[in-house]
This record gives sequence, structure tokens and C-alpha cells, in this order.
Amino acid sequence: MTRSDVSSLLSIEECMDAVENVFGLYAKGRISPPKVLALHNDHGGIHIKAGIGKYFVAKLNANFPGNSKRYSLPTIQGVIVLNDAENGRLLALIDSIELTIVRTGAATGIAAKWLSNDVLSTVTICGCGNQGSISLKAILKVRTVERVFAFDLDENQIARLKAEFADEVKIIPTSIYELPAALQKSNIVVTCTTSKKPFVHKDNILPGTFVAAVGADNEDKQEIFSSLIASNKLVTDFTDQCASIGELHHAIKEKRMAKSDVYAELGEVIAGNKSGRTSKEEIIIFDSTGTALQDVAAATIVYEKALTMGIGTKLNFAEKTLIRV
Repeated sequence: MTRSDVSSLLSIEECMDAVENVFGLYAKGRISPPKVLALHNDHGGIHIKAGIGKYFVAKLNANFPGNSKRYSLPTIQGVIVLNDAENGRLLALIDSIELTIVRTGAATGIAAKWLSNDVLSTVTICGCGNQGSISLKAILKVRTVERVFAFDLDENQIARLKAEFADEVKIIPTSIYELPAALQKSNIVVTCTTSKKPFVHKDNILPGTFVAAVGADNEDKQEIFSSLIASNKLVTDFTDQCASIGELHHAIKEKRMAKSDVYAELGEVIAGNKSGRTSKEEIIIFDSTGTALQDVAAATIVYEKALTMGIGTKLNFAEKTLIRV
């Protein structure tokens, strides 16, 4: 299935429902923990993330932040392999770009549902590309938003975001010099950049704020100063993975906190094993590194809907003779 196939099959609403469910199932011990392998060079990296639910799903994703300027290629490219969990039979090959974008945004929306204050919200989006857009879409499904401060080093990305949401919410373009003031007016903050240096300071986050830290998905990336994380409630998507490649990784490396200091995984909150927000004043950070459980949830939707609707190109790798084009 191509990226356009996935786009036609996977909505943010149904993906949010599926991601919420799979996180809860994992917390209840009904799904095995996901696995990840990461390899890097000077220009980017490859992640292989695998998980098992109704199907076995493995995703090979390339993440090369300089691709747009150097090659006119997407930052994220890859493929998802979906196999029968009982006999290992290959069932589908799915382009990973759209699925990764949507399932990551779905986790942000679900985390906002469980961890942010249910009030008229002011949001700051740091990084206004595909991930910033889908994150805002997901948040709008669970919270009423009054205004959005949009920050990106590329002003064209801000303009696209503003045009996309023109009929839904007020978008306020925000420069790097205006960002601290924007953060100080926000009660929901989403960071989804490729930054390797932290730029969200503890002093700029108000009591009661929910911060979704999405951009750090390898050990070189960092958006949040560790002092902010170490002094507030930290919820992870998958703690072991966050300790290796997320914002938590940097806090541990700087000896500001240990893995045991993590308050909860999001699934524990969803399952009722841990309470979510316990006061209107507490600051909660969601360390979102993106797990294979999300890929399992989203790929299951795409595969089963494709079968029902007859979408996609059929291949048979079991044939002894293959015609290669």
C-alpha cells in the first residue's frame, strides 16, 4: 500500500481510538513489549521498531532531517511489514510515512486527553510541518482551543499551518524571539522538531501546562531542558525506550533523574493503574518517542480496511518465478 492508500484508510479519530486501546492493553499485560533497533550516520538514522498484537508488525524507518534541502526528499521514509502472528505469513507491505505521522499525532492527542487540563486552551506548536499539523488536529479532537502560537524556523511551514487551520482556530505566527512569551501564555505545548539542542526552558512553562515532547526519537535529539523534566511529572510512551532515545535519556545522562523517577507510562494511566493529572497546577511532560505498539494499532486498521475496500496492489512473494519491473 502506498502513502496515498494509507491516507485514504487511516483517520486521526480511529487511529486515536486504536492507539489508546493498545496502550491500555499493554499496561494490562495483554500485549508483549515492543522492541527497537537504531543505527545512525552523520546525516540521519534508521530505526527498526517491532511489535506484536493481532498481527506482527515491523517498521523500518529512515529519518534524515536534511533530506528536503539536499535531495527534495521527505525527512521520514520507510516501509512497514505486516505478518500473520500465528504462522508468520507475509500479509502486507505498507508505506510508513503517513502511518508514522498519524500514529504519532494520535499519541499526542490521547496524552492531551488524559494529562492536560480540560479548559479553554492556548497551544504552542514548535515545528509546523506534518507532525505539527497532525498533533494540532488530534488536540482539537479532545480539547477546545482558543488560539495557537506557531513556531518554526521555516516561515513557509508556519504559513501552511495557518492556511490549513484557517477555518478552525486562530494561528499566531511566532518567531524564535517571541517563543518564550508564547510558551508563558500556553497551557498545552507540543515540540516536534529535529532539534539537537534544547530550547524549552523550565522558566517559560506555566503551572498546569501539559508538554508533549515528540521530536526526540534518537539519542542525539533534544528539545526540552532536563531541568524541566526532572522537576515535574514525567509520563512516557514506553519508559525503556525513552531512557535510550527520548528526553528521559538526556535527563539520565545529566544525572538529574533515574528511570525509576518516571511517574508512569501513558498506558498505565489509560488502564487506571496510575492516576493522570492530580491537580490543576502540576506540570506534566509526555515523552513521546513513538513505539511499535502504535504501528501495530495503525497498521491493523489500514490492512483490514484495505482488504474490505479492495485498496492496494496485490503481490505474491510465494511464487517461484517473479516478474521484476
